[in-house]
Amino acid sequence: SRKKRSSDRYIDTIIIHCADTPSTMDIGVEEIREWHVKDNGWSDIGYHYVIRRDGTIENGRDLNIAGSHCYGYNKSSIGICLVGGRKKGEEELFTAEQYDSLESLLINLKAFISARVDIKGHRDFNSAKTCPNFDVAEWLAARGI
Repeated sequence: SRKKRSSDRYIDTIIIHCADTPSTMDIGVEEIREWHVKDNGWSDIGYHYVIRRDGTIENGRDLNIAGSHCYGYNKSSIGICLVGGRKKGEEELFTAEQYDSLESLLINLKAFISARVDIKGHRDFNSAKTCPNFDVAEWLAARGI
C-alpha cells in the first residue's frame, strides 16, 4: 500500500522544492508558514517538510493533510522544501548537510510509504518552473536512492 499509516490520504509522489532564497538567508517552517498564511491567505504552510541550511529537518503541514505546493498534485503528494536555491553566480544552492538530510528523509519516507513512491522536482510538473534548481532524477541516481 502507498498510504501513510493511520491516514486515508493516498500518497504516491514526493515533490522537492526550494525556497528560492539566497544562501545567507536562514529561514525555516515558521517564516515560510508566515509567508504562506499572511501573503497567500492559505490555512498553513504548503510544505510537509522544510530542510534548513544546517540540515535541520523541520515538520511543516501535517502529513495527513494535502499540501499546497504543486498545483494538481497536492492531494497525493508530500512536499519537501530546501531553504536556499537562488542562483547567483557560482553561489552554492544548497549545503552538503541539506543534501544529506534530504537523502535521509527520502529513505525514511520511502520505507514508511512505499519503496516505489515517485520522487520528482517541482520543475518536473511545470515547465515554467526551475525549482528546485537541480535535476532530482540525476541527483537520486548519483545517491543510489
